[in-house]
Amino acid sequence: MNHFVATILLLCCSNVFMTFAWYGHLKNLSHKPWIIAAMISWGIALFEYMLQVPANRIGHASMSVGQLKILQEVITLTVFVPFSLLYLKEKLSMDYLWAGLCLMGAVFFLFKGKLPGP
Repeated sequence: MNHFVATILLLCCSNVFMTFAWYGHLKNLSHKPWIIAAMISWGIALFEYMLQVPANRIGHASMSVGQLKILQEVITLTVFVPFSLLYLKEKLSMDYLWAGLCLMGAVFFLFKGKLPGP
């Protein structure tokens, strides 16, 4: 598996954990003190870092830090939108589309002519 694919897969998995760490407590722990939610979120975030750190190390072999960051932001939005719609029952708005288009512009400028090879 090449660096680019491995990085994307690890970042996708890490983002699922991080999204739950950051926002899952809003649904499940809203009746608990914030410190409890923070401690549980830290526990979840540990798993996120166990995937994110290797992902960035692998990715940095063929991508710049800027490319890694924009890739992370695209993955974040890709994970967050279904999470907010399906898990938190938020309403879909055009803001998600505009945010996605802005990120696609950032991807274009950071990756144009620089796509990593195998």
